[in-house]
Amino acid sequence: MVKGLRLKRLLTIEKVAAGYAVLTSLVMAVLWAQLVEPWAMVQTRLLWLLMTGVLVGLGRLKTQWAVTLLRIAGQLAWLRYWYPDIYEFNRLFPNLDHLFAAADQWLFGCQPSIVFSLWLSGGVWSELFNLGYWSYFPMIAVMVLAVFWKDARKLRKTHGTDDCSYDGEALHVGTVILISFLCFYLMYLLLPVAGPQFYFQAVGLDEIMAGHFPAIGTYFSSHTEMLPAPGNPDGLFYQLVTQAQAAGERPVAAFPSSHIGISTIVLLLSRRHVPRLFWVLLPFWLLLCCATVYIQAHYLVDAIAGLIAAPLVLALSTRIVQYTEAQ
Repeated sequence: MVKGLRLKRLLTIEKVAAGYAVLTSLVMAVLWAQLVEPWAMVQTRLLWLLMTGVLVGLGRLKTQWAVTLLRIAGQLAWLRYWYPDIYEFNRLFPNLDHLFAAADQWLFGCQPSIVFSLWLSGGVWSELFNLGYWSYFPMIAVMVLAVFWKDARKLRKTHGTDDCSYDGEALHVGTVILISFLCFYLMYLLLPVAGPQFYFQAVGLDEIMAGHFPAIGTYFSSHTEMLPAPGNPDGLFYQLVTQAQAAGERPVAAFPSSHIGISTIVLLLSRRHVPRLFWVLLPFWLLLCCATVYIQAHYLVDAIAGLIAAPLVLALSTRIVQYTEAQ
């Protein structure tokens, strides 16, 4: 699938990450005087370059399939640094949440993110939906590891060892997932939408319940407060999700929902590459889709847009991988 690939040069996933770093650096250069923390953004890119250089250097080690797993994991893990980077761009532009909250009200006659959590307010529902939301990154990790395990078994069966050049399906899958993330991230650069947990906190629930959705301009440039999440605060997964959001959440990246988009892409990839895994991931995916609205991370229109975007982003990402690999 990745014909002729050798680890002495950049993997496709590293080329794509480099392209994203260069593209966003050019945007930084244009907006430099307006950015609040430009040198922190430069540091993110220098550290990415250092990490990638070290991982590429490890390509000379004997067990290349294991090194490849590490290199793919490194690029996927770095998404946690690319994500807050979006906030530094978004905080320069007027927030658009009032339009999306109004869209939910117009389409559904209410705010689904409020009604849903009130409708299913019990502790069991809270834990189930928070489990679904928490399972987002584990689903991605399990998918990549499952394909790698499948590839490793093929290597041992074909070559009698896994200490050989690696060109298996997991390279393709990992790269498709990374490109899909970056496609969503580029959309977020153009759409500064924070989501209900930030917007409702900013304008007040009384205004929202009265059907008023005021524009707040660049309010989120200096405010990152969130509403307390609905549900049972004593629940294990409630606490895990709350802690994760407190550590890394920003008032960005609400439309379309990447949680739904990426998890749908992972589900589609699992059906193609590891069919048995599809049925394992399916219930977590269903819970996650509900959870994005339940915990007020997204408007319902965000969730629907994430579902619509998923197959389109998957097709685009696959095309990009195929073109890059052919070069």
